[in-house]
Amino acid sequence: MNVSFIKSAAKLNQFPVSDLPEICFSGRSNVGKSSLLNLLTGRKSLAKIGKTPGKTRLVNFFNIDDKYIFTDLPGYGYANVSKTERASWGALIEGYLHKRDNLKLAIQLLDSRRVPNESDMQMIDFFNCIKLDTLIVLTKCDKLSNNQLTNQMKMISEKLSISKDKIIQTTIRKSSSKDKILEYIHENY
Repeated sequence: MNVSFIKSAAKLNQFPVSDLPEICFSGRSNVGKSSLLNLLTGRKSLAKIGKTPGKTRLVNFFNIDDKYIFTDLPGYGYANVSKTERASWGALIEGYLHKRDNLKLAIQLLDSRRVPNESDMQMIDFFNCIKLDTLIVLTKCDKLSNNQLTNQMKMISEKLSISKDKIIQTTIRKSSSKDKILEYIHENY
Protein backbone atom coordinates (compact mmCIF):
# COMPACT_ATOMS: atom_id res chain seq x y z
CA MET A 1 0.00 0.00 0.00
CA ASN A 2 1.37 3.40 -1.00
CA VAL A 3 0.45 5.89 1.73
CA SER A 4 1.38 9.54 2.05
CA PHE A 5 0.47 12.27 4.48
CA ILE A 6 -1.30 15.14 2.71
CA LYS A 7 -1.81 17.70 5.46
CA SER A 8 -3.33 18.60 8.80
CA ALA A 9 -6.07 21.21 8.96
CA ALA A 10 -7.24 23.34 11.87
CA LYS A 11 -9.73 25.34 9.76
CA LEU A 12 -12.19 24.56 6.98
CA ASN A 13 -10.27 26.64 4.44
CA GLN A 14 -7.21 24.46 5.03
CA PHE A 15 -8.86 21.24 3.80
CA PRO A 16 -7.17 19.87 0.66
CA VAL A 17 -8.91 19.87 -2.70
CA SER A 18 -9.31 16.38 -4.14
CA ASP A 19 -11.56 14.30 -6.38
CA LEU A 20 -10.75 11.06 -4.56
CA PRO A 21 -13.39 9.40 -2.39
CA GLU A 22 -12.86 10.19 1.29
CA ILE A 23 -13.25 7.85 4.21
CA CYS A 24 -13.30 9.43 7.66
CA PHE A 25 -12.47 7.76 10.96
CA SER A 26 -14.71 8.92 13.79
CA GLY A 27 -15.03 8.03 17.45
CA ARG A 28 -14.51 9.05 21.06
CA SER A 29 -11.17 10.33 22.22
CA ASN A 30 -8.79 7.42 22.81
CA VAL A 31 -11.01 4.83 21.06
CA GLY A 32 -8.20 3.79 18.71
CA LYS A 33 -8.74 5.75 15.48
CA SER A 34 -5.04 6.40 14.94
CA SER A 35 -4.14 2.81 15.84
CA LEU A 36 -6.66 1.52 13.30
CA LEU A 37 -5.31 3.86 10.62
CA ASN A 38 -1.81 2.55 11.31
CA LEU A 39 -3.04 -1.06 11.13
CA LEU A 40 -4.93 -0.52 7.86
CA THR A 41 -1.99 1.18 6.17
CA GLY A 42 0.69 -1.10 7.58
CA ARG A 43 2.55 1.91 9.01
CA LYS A 44 3.38 1.92 12.70
CA SER A 45 3.63 5.67 13.04
CA LEU A 46 1.54 7.15 10.23
CA ALA A 47 -0.96 8.55 12.73
CA LYS A 48 0.34 9.62 16.13
CA ILE A 49 -0.87 7.54 19.06
CA GLY A 50 -1.02 8.64 22.67
CA LYS A 51 -2.24 7.16 25.94
CA THR A 52 -3.80 10.50 26.86
CA PRO A 53 -7.15 11.20 25.15
CA GLY A 54 -7.01 14.06 22.66
CA LYS A 55 -3.75 13.30 20.82
CA THR A 56 -5.38 14.02 17.44
CA ARG A 57 -6.24 17.72 17.50
CA LEU A 58 -6.50 18.47 13.78
CA VAL A 59 -8.19 16.86 10.80
CA ASN A 60 -5.43 14.78 9.22
CA PHE A 61 -5.59 13.73 5.56
CA PHE A 62 -3.74 10.75 4.04
CA ASN A 63 -3.54 9.66 0.39
CA ILE A 64 -4.04 5.90 0.01
CA ASP A 65 -2.72 4.49 -3.30
CA ASP A 66 -4.03 7.56 -5.16
CA LYS A 67 -7.45 5.88 -4.79
CA TYR A 68 -8.78 7.20 -1.48
CA ILE A 69 -8.28 9.85 1.15
CA PHE A 70 -8.36 8.57 4.72
CA THR A 71 -9.25 11.30 7.20
CA ASP A 72 -8.42 11.03 10.89
CA LEU A 73 -10.84 13.22 12.85
CA PRO A 74 -10.27 14.51 16.38
CA GLY A 75 -12.06 12.41 18.96
CA TYR A 76 -15.17 13.64 20.68
CA GLY A 77 -15.99 13.38 24.36
CA TYR A 78 -13.35 13.52 27.06
CA ALA A 79 -9.91 14.82 26.08
CA ASN A 80 -7.20 16.36 28.19
CA VAL A 81 -7.70 19.83 26.66
CA SER A 82 -9.69 22.96 27.45
CA LYS A 83 -13.44 23.22 26.82
CA THR A 84 -12.72 25.93 24.26
CA GLU A 85 -10.44 23.63 22.27
CA ARG A 86 -12.96 20.77 22.45
CA ALA A 87 -15.67 23.14 21.17
CA SER A 88 -13.45 24.21 18.25
CA TRP A 89 -12.95 20.51 17.37
CA GLY A 90 -16.73 20.07 17.27
CA ALA A 91 -17.11 22.97 14.84
CA LEU A 92 -14.22 21.66 12.74
CA ILE A 93 -15.66 18.13 12.57
CA GLU A 94 -19.15 19.40 11.76
CA GLY A 95 -17.76 21.68 9.06
CA TYR A 96 -15.79 18.79 7.60
CA LEU A 97 -18.83 16.50 7.50
CA HIS A 98 -21.01 19.17 5.85
CA LYS A 99 -18.48 20.50 3.33
CA ARG A 100 -16.74 17.43 1.88
CA ASP A 101 -18.56 16.46 -1.30
CA ASN A 102 -16.31 13.42 -1.78
CA LEU A 103 -16.96 12.02 1.69
CA LYS A 104 -18.32 8.52 0.98
CA LEU A 105 -17.87 6.50 4.16
CA ALA A 106 -17.61 7.05 7.90
CA ILE A 107 -15.84 4.37 9.87
CA GLN A 108 -17.36 4.83 13.30
CA LEU A 109 -15.21 3.32 16.02
CA LEU A 110 -16.69 2.14 19.30
CA ASP A 111 -14.75 0.75 22.26
CA SER A 112 -15.88 -2.86 22.66
CA ARG A 113 -15.67 -2.52 26.45
CA ARG A 114 -18.14 0.39 26.64
CA VAL A 115 -21.82 1.01 26.03
CA PRO A 116 -22.25 3.47 23.15
CA ASN A 117 -22.84 6.81 24.88
CA GLU A 118 -24.94 9.80 23.87
CA SER A 119 -22.11 11.29 21.79
CA ASP A 120 -21.64 8.00 19.89
CA MET A 121 -25.36 7.81 19.20
CA GLN A 122 -25.50 11.46 18.09
CA MET A 123 -22.63 10.88 15.67
CA ILE A 124 -24.25 7.78 14.18
CA ASP A 125 -27.60 9.61 13.93
CA PHE A 126 -25.84 12.51 12.21
CA PHE A 127 -24.28 10.16 9.65
CA ASN A 128 -27.73 8.68 9.02
CA CYS A 129 -29.26 12.16 8.62
CA ILE A 130 -26.73 13.15 5.96
CA LYS A 131 -27.13 9.69 4.36
CA LEU A 132 -23.46 8.82 4.79
CA ASP A 133 -22.57 5.15 4.55
CA THR A 134 -21.30 4.08 7.98
CA LEU A 135 -19.24 1.08 8.98
CA ILE A 136 -19.26 0.26 12.72
CA VAL A 137 -15.91 -1.01 14.00
CA LEU A 138 -15.40 -2.25 17.55
CA THR A 139 -11.92 -1.63 18.91
CA LYS A 140 -9.92 -3.19 21.75
CA CYS A 141 -11.70 -6.55 21.36
CA ASP A 142 -8.59 -8.33 22.61
CA LYS A 143 -9.18 -6.78 26.04
CA LEU A 144 -12.33 -8.90 26.54
CA SER A 145 -12.83 -12.63 26.98
CA ASN A 146 -14.82 -14.40 24.24
CA ASN A 147 -17.87 -14.52 26.53
CA GLN A 148 -17.61 -10.82 27.41
CA LEU A 149 -17.20 -9.93 23.73
CA THR A 150 -20.25 -11.97 22.76
CA ASN A 151 -22.32 -10.16 25.40
CA GLN A 152 -20.98 -6.74 24.34
CA MET A 153 -21.70 -7.46 20.65
CA LYS A 154 -25.29 -8.37 21.52
CA MET A 155 -25.77 -5.25 23.64
CA ILE A 156 -24.15 -2.90 21.09
CA SER A 157 -26.07 -4.31 18.12
CA GLU A 158 -29.33 -3.94 20.06
CA LYS A 159 -28.50 -0.39 21.14
CA LEU A 160 -27.64 0.58 17.53
CA SER A 161 -30.54 -1.45 16.07
CA ILE A 162 -28.26 -3.21 13.59
CA SER A 163 -27.39 -6.86 13.14
CA LYS A 164 -24.15 -8.19 14.63
CA ASP A 165 -22.84 -9.09 11.18
CA LYS A 166 -22.78 -5.37 10.32
CA ILE A 167 -20.19 -4.76 13.06
CA ILE A 168 -16.50 -5.52 12.56
CA GLN A 169 -14.47 -6.54 15.61
CA THR A 170 -10.86 -5.38 15.62
CA THR A 171 -7.65 -5.78 17.49
CA ILE A 172 -4.29 -4.37 16.48
CA ARG A 173 -2.81 -7.84 17.06
CA LYS A 174 -4.78 -9.62 14.28
CA SER A 175 -4.88 -8.70 10.62
CA SER A 176 -8.17 -10.49 9.82
CA SER A 177 -10.16 -7.41 10.88
CA LYS A 178 -7.89 -5.24 8.72
CA ASP A 179 -8.74 -7.42 5.73
CA LYS A 180 -12.50 -7.15 6.39
CA ILE A 181 -12.40 -3.36 6.58
CA LEU A 182 -10.22 -2.96 3.48
CA GLU A 183 -12.40 -5.45 1.59
CA TYR A 184 -15.49 -3.38 2.45
CA ILE A 185 -13.78 -0.21 1.21
CA HIS A 186 -12.52 -1.79 -2.02
CA GLU A 187 -15.86 -3.42 -2.83
CA ASN A 188 -17.88 -0.24 -2.30
CA TYR A 189 -15.61 2.60 -3.40
